[in-house]
Amino acid sequence: MPTPQWVLLIAFWLHMLATVVWLGSLAAVSLWVLPSMQRSLPANQYADWLLQANQRLSAIGWFSLALLTVTGLIQMGANVNYTGLLSFANDWALAILLKHIVIFGMVGVSAYITWNVAPALQRAALRRSAGASEHEEQILGARLQRLILINLVLGFVVLAFTALARIA
Repeated sequence: MPTPQWVLLIAFWLHMLATVVWLGSLAAVSLWVLPSMQRSLPANQYADWLLQANQRLSAIGWFSLALLTVTGLIQMGANVNYTGLLSFANDWALAILLKHIVIFGMVGVSAYITWNVAPALQRAALRRSAGASEHEEQILGARLQRLILINLVLGFVVLAFTALARIA
């Protein structure tokens, strides 16, 4: 039974909305907000602010990823070029495979940030409040900034593979 048009309409709209929100927030944060805040706040205040900002960005990212997964599966299943899981019978399927490989990379970077870098930055902030040096926080903060930028670049690559799939 084919997917109803209204379901596809909602899926396309939500998919684009989640993409814009996730990549838009990554772009705004990595290209404008983080560099501005780093220049204007003392190191210890910047680390505290960075932790709070990352919590919000992380929540946006994980929600967007869940929405992208559901809506993407709906769209893929309704596409005439879809010939089955792990079937690469056409250029569209290859572009979608490459897109999904890059998305898995983004998920890996996001998971590393969420469950490794952010908790380490929190521990370093606690040690600093107990009198330790700010050096570890600065290193972790720079790592977090790089990883957010890496995810933004990977997001742009996902968009490129999406464009390839559209013309395939």
